[in-house]
Amino acid sequence: MRLEFVMVPVADVGRAKSFYQSLGWREDADLGEGPGRVVQMTPPRSDCSAMLVGPTYTNMAPGSVQGLWLAVNDVEAARADLAGRGVDVSEVFHAEGGGIPLPGGQGRVPGLAPNRASYFSFASFNDPDGNGWFLQEITTRFPGRLWE
Repeated sequence: MRLEFVMVPVADVGRAKSFYQSLGWREDADLGEGPGRVVQMTPPRSDCSAMLVGPTYTNMAPGSVQGLWLAVNDVEAARADLAGRGVDVSEVFHAEGGGIPLPGGQGRVPGLAPNRASYFSFASFNDPDGNGWFLQEITTRFPGRLWE
């Protein structure tokens, strides 16, 4: 089994499509019209896509999905790329005491993780509806995890 896509609830599928295209994501499908329209977008080098959907396909409120993760080789470079595309992206941070970030921005410490430890440096941004994304720097994968 492989994770194929995650549903990302949005208020305006066309606006969301434009935003994700501005990030350099690939459009895989644009189906339907009006409230039944769905758009599938895939980040560069990802096997999993985001399915942008309105209320026809989900009862999740637009902007209600938080904690979507994008693995990157270099969080500073990825952050700079997003900022250069006009995205309001946080500064790079790590979680106080190590680990993953807490909800609501609690316990964020500015800068890269100590020793730039793989998995522990982050940046975050929201799409126009408020769906929340993290960039997570991964330089060395956990055993058994592939990285291409």
